[in-house]
Parts: sequence; structure tokens; C-alpha cells
Amino acid sequence: MVEIEIDGKKVEVQEGSMVMDAANKLGTYIPHFCYHKKLSIAANCRMCLVEVEKAPKPLPACATPVTAGMVVRSNSEKAVKAQKGVMEFLLINHPLDCPICDQGGECQLQDLAVGYGPSSSRYEEEKRVVPPKDAGPLISMNEMSRCIHCTRCVRFGQEIAGVMEFGMLNRGEHSEITTFVDKTVNSELSGNMIDLCPVGALTSKPFRYSARTWELSRRKSVSPHDSLGSNLIVQVKAGKVMRVLPLENEAVNECWLSDRDRFSYEGLNSDARLTTPMIKQGGQWQETDWQTALEYVAHGLKNIRHEHGADAIAALATPYSTLEELVLLQKMVRGLGSDNIDFRLRQSDFALDGKITPWLGMSVREFSQLKQVFVIGSFLRKEQPLLAARLRQAVKRGAKVSVLHGADDDLLMPLAGKMIQAPSTWLSVLAQVIVAVARAKGMSVPAGFEHIEPSVEAGQVAANLLSGGTKAVLLGNAAARHPQASQLHAAAQWIAQNTDAKFGYLTEGANAVGGYMANAIPHTGANALAAFAQPRKAYLLLHAEPELDTFNPAVARAALDQAEMVVALSPFKHGLDYADVLLPIAPFSETSGTFVNAEGRIQSFNGSVKPLAETRPAWKVLRVLGNLLGLEGFDFETSEAIRNEVLGTQSITDFDLTGHLNNIVDIHPQAVSMIANDGALERLADVPIYASDAIVRRADALQQTVDAQAPKVWMSSVLAERLGVADGVSVSVSQGQGKAILIAAVDSQLPENVVRLAAAHASTASLGAMFGPISVEKA
Repeated sequence: MVEIEIDGKKVEVQEGSMVMDAANKLGTYIPHFCYHKKLSIAANCRMCLVEVEKAPKPLPACATPVTAGMVVRSNSEKAVKAQKGVMEFLLINHPLDCPICDQGGECQLQDLAVGYGPSSSRYEEEKRVVPPKDAGPLISMNEMSRCIHCTRCVRFGQEIAGVMEFGMLNRGEHSEITTFVDKTVNSELSGNMIDLCPVGALTSKPFRYSARTWELSRRKSVSPHDSLGSNLIVQVKAGKVMRVLPLENEAVNECWLSDRDRFSYEGLNSDARLTTPMIKQGGQWQETDWQTALEYVAHGLKNIRHEHGADAIAALATPYSTLEELVLLQKMVRGLGSDNIDFRLRQSDFALDGKITPWLGMSVREFSQLKQVFVIGSFLRKEQPLLAARLRQAVKRGAKVSVLHGADDDLLMPLAGKMIQAPSTWLSVLAQVIVAVARAKGMSVPAGFEHIEPSVEAGQVAANLLSGGTKAVLLGNAAARHPQASQLHAAAQWIAQNTDAKFGYLTEGANAVGGYMANAIPHTGANALAAFAQPRKAYLLLHAEPELDTFNPAVARAALDQAEMVVALSPFKHGLDYADVLLPIAPFSETSGTFVNAEGRIQSFNGSVKPLAETRPAWKVLRVLGNLLGLEGFDFETSEAIRNEVLGTQSITDFDLTGHLNNIVDIHPQAVSMIANDGALERLADVPIYASDAIVRRADALQQTVDAQAPKVWMSSVLAERLGVADGVSVSVSQGQGKAILIAAVDSQLPENVVRLAAAHASTASLGAMFGPISVEKA
């Protein structure tokens, strides 16, 4: 540690720190633009010039290392004169458009100009003009004349997002920040550049010119889209969500947000919102009042139970329903005598039910400090953008990441090991890793594994996992949805236990862990797959759009079409051709509730705005339904009361849930040899980042991005040649009873017999399961 003095106060900081770090520790503010605690040092704005004793001229605080006994003055006459000089230079070319600038009211340049800027300029020449650029549907670059070249956006892309999409062109007064030739900004974290911009050069396209910052009230909330549970500041004007920004929380999302979390609010204000209860009678939809709608539902459920038995009723929710909603839904279904309740709509193997409650297996902080990571079956970058960013930082500090997956997606970080194999072979690949681990440790291989010979890649993964440091074996969403998920779990668990690694799941949706806590899974009844495979007479759908949210949409749709009663509780109008009742329920922004993220962190939130029109919070709707059905235990006054009953605690601040979560099960891995493929094609289905849930699918700006383009039929160059297909050609895809005409695309990195075709999109909703046989031919 080194002791220095700033403005008469002494402070101790780590050797190698900068003066700015010492000032931050003391709480002394030094004006700056280019410095940011999460980015590398650029020292190109010079606003943070300070006087250092014995130095001939002022030095930049952000780039001056501390030395023992250093004496710094941040607001001496010499320092302030230097800072004012820099400010005068910065304002020479800055346009005088504060009254119409979106950054007005939260602009660093505006704030510092008040303290350090002159009241008039000595500069009379014309100001420079920078032509506007198109960076895509999310970021506006229309006023790049405001840019002060702090390069925060450039550094963010390189260092955090992992992809350099902005760069600095030219020199001197001709310098400008720009995208690469004819390219838009497509990173899933790009919106953070808007927050980082200290002036109004980069602004939010969807929010542009829609409100002034001082008109907005701010509410804390939690994102529903992925299992990190990013903390949000929801900004509201006139009862409408206008903008979403990150709420800084080092333990969860740091100071970042993914674009999905940031821009999905547009879906909340979509024209597709359902605003009043509706009942279908004689094939015609009619609007009605809540009393009539709920009595109709209660009466219908009682009738079906009376005529067909309670087992004819099934309830299905999504993993971003709140804890409170899931609790009351399962209570209601069980009160009716049925056990057909599930929220794991995209899962296909339920052999481990009742044995595990999947979670990350460690805290997010521990995740950031891992040294060896083996990720199995995960579209990590698009499913968990901020966890991928944390892993990227870990790799920079020397961590080694190995991957087993069906597609060679660019994770924007160097990988220490990579096995890109068809999903049907994942189990045999893990068997090879098991043998490699056993041999490296000099232990006997498990029974049945004697004849397996590990590949070079499997040996490399085993060697990485057996080297030092904290390590983890993680199962992604594709592994959890895999038809052999329980066997993949057994193999991965064996590898983790025998390499002293932590073992966890990168869970789906904001509340997958909460779904287990809410007991919203069957014990003896039908799970999500069986509930559709053996059609029921009545379906209750909470937030779910089965044609997009299920493992096998074709089977789900067939079951819904033959049901006597389908009740859709949703914020949006959908399912008009198969539903019988539509009940408008509040999205996360209009209700109070709780999400439990992948690490078991319980995060409660309140509604940010009042429910739209006749919309009601789902927990209130389910509570009234329970009362109409005459069931016990539906007398809750608040959502907190429901949460406290489930968790058995009045306070969630110091409540540790991890003792209730468990990934470890007494199960032995099965030996599977590589089967020679007979040329049969198999599907690998991802859920595109902007198709993951109902709100995101209705967010206009996100739907205009590259990531939201209609799914293509991706195939290897070998397969494309075999089928006589080229990029951009129409192909006919059939799976089960379903058929679709789609556009082909070639990805030379895909395994030869794998067809990658996204789920959760209208164009693929007629097809079958997310994994399994598929046939493709030229259309």
C-alpha cells in the first residue's frame, strides 16, 4: 500500500493505482470525461488535470500512478486554471443545442461547463460539422458534432462487449467516431454505449425526443428476461414506461444492461396489449367485465372436473412468471384435484424431477472469479449476455473456457477447448471426457467406460479442468432441453465431482429457480411435455404462448385445438384461434412480485406504472379465481404475504436460499460410444435473443435488429453441397406432421448432419421438437 495526500487529506491505496482511484477512495471529485472505472485508461480528454507537488506542470489524475508521499491538489489555482483551459477547448466546436438535446439534464459536459466553462467564447470561426451516421435501430448517431472524442464507446466495445464496432477515424479536428464501412452496431450489449457517452452524441433511438429527463419519475425494478435478474431503473412519464436504465449492483449486473433488458420496454406499450377480458362465444370474441369472465372460467373448470375428472385440467406457465403468480397457480390447480402444473415449457427430459432444484451452483461474484470453465450446450452470448461479459473479463485475467456445443458461435473470447458435435453425440463426448479425467488422475474408469477412447479435444478439456484454480462445469439451456438431459447431467456431475469443480445450470428466464421454490412442478401429474402429448380438456396458460414457448409447438397446438376450454392469462392478445377466454394480466412493470435469479438471489419489486386499462396483476386474478372455486388459502392481501408464506420468512434481505437449492443427485453416468451417423439429419434449435418471451417479441426496435431476422435453415457446407443448396435458396423443411418453406444459409462450422433452425418464431411454429430428426430438401 502507498500513502498519498490529496487536498490535505491522507489516503492509502494499492501500489500501481492512479491518483483518480485515490481521490475516489477519499470521496474527492475530480472532473473527468474519458475516465470510467470499468474501462481502460485513455487519458485523452485531459479534464482531470491536477497539480502534483514537484511536477513542473499539471498531470492527468486518471493516468498518473501514485508514489509514496505524493502531494496532490485537485482544486488549487494551478489545477483549476488547467481544467478551465481544457473546458474552453472542449466547447470550441460543441454545438449550442442543449435546449433540444436528449442528454440535457443528465449531461456531464453541461454540468462541468457550469463550473469550469467561460460565459462566452473567444472563438469566432465556424464550428465543425460531423455528418450523421446510421448505427442501426437502437443507437442514434445523428448529432455526432457533439462528440468530444472521449472514446468510452470504442473502449466499451473492445473491452466489455468483446467486439469493436466503433472506431476513431482521421486526426486532429477531423477526428470522428464512426462504425465500420456500411456496418450497423449489432452487439447484444450496445445500449451501454448510450449510458457511457458523457455528451449527447450517442442517444437512444426509441427514446429520442419523447421526454425530458426531469419530467421522468424513477422506479426500481428487476428484468424478467434472463436468469441474472438485472436491476433496472424504470423511468415513467404520465403512467407510461418511457425508458429503462441500469441500476448499479456490483453483485448482479454491475453498471451494465443487455439490449434485451434495456429496450424491451417498447413491448409494454405495444398495440398488441390486451386491455379488457374477452370471451369467445359462437366463434366470436366479445369483450366483457372481470366478474363475468372469472365466473365463466370458474364454472367451466368445475364442469370439466365434474365430467372428465380433475386430471383433465392442466396449467402451464413461463419461467418469467413471478414467484407469487406461480404459487397461486399451483395452489389453484392442486385445489381442483389436479397435479398437472409446470413452468419448464421447453424441457423434454424430466427423469430428475424431485431430485434436483437446478441453479448456478455459486454466486455471480464467484462465477466472475473462475479459472477453468466447461460450458455444455449453451448459446451463452445470446442467452446470458451479461454472464458472457463476466466470463470475457475472467478470460482476460487468465481463465480458460472450454465448450461442448452443437454450433460454433463466436463467444468473442479465446477458447481453451472446443468440441462442436451433433446434439445426439454430446453424451458420448462427455463419456470421453470422463475417461480422460479418470486416466489423468490414475483412477479406474467407471464401469462400462473401459472401451471408450478419448479424443485429443476431450483430453484437453480434462487437462484444463484438472489444472489449478476455482473451476466450474455448467449446463446451458440447450443441455437442459436435450432429450437426454438427465444423462448429460449425470456425466457432467461426475466430471465436476472428480475435478473438484463447482457444478451448475445457466437457467432460463428470470424465475426458473423461483418456479421450483413455488412448487410449480408436478409430483405425480403431467409435466409440460406430457400435458400436451396426452391432450387435456382444459388448459390454463399463464404468460405462455405455447406455439412459441414449448419444446414441441406442433404437438402443443394440436392439444390446444381439441381442448374444451383454454384460458389465456396474458398481457397481450394472442391465441385468438385456440383460446376461449383471454384475461388481461399485468406484465412485470405493472405488478409487484419476486424473481429468484440463477444464483438464488431473491429480488422483489413493485409495479412501476398503474396497470393499463382493465389489466390486473395475475396474483390478484388467481386469488379471486381461487375464491370463486371455493378453495382454501386464497385470502392474501398483498404479494409480500404470498412470498413470505412460501419462503417462511418476513425479511428477504438476509435470507439465504442456497441451502434449499441442489444440483447433485445420486446417479451414475452411462457409457455411450460414438455412433456412426447414417446421414440422418438432426435439428439444433436455439431461441433467438429477441424471441425469448412475449414482451421482447413485441418490442419494435429490437425486432428491427440483425438478431431478430427471420430464422434461416443453417447447414454445413458438406450438407448444402449434398442437397444442391446455396445461401439464400428456399428449402422445404419437414418435421413430424409440420412443414415450412424457409431460406437456407451455410455455416461451414456446423457438424455435417446438423440443421440449425431457431424455435420461438411464427415461421417455425408449425414444426416439431427442438431436437430430433428433421428433413430438408430443395423447395
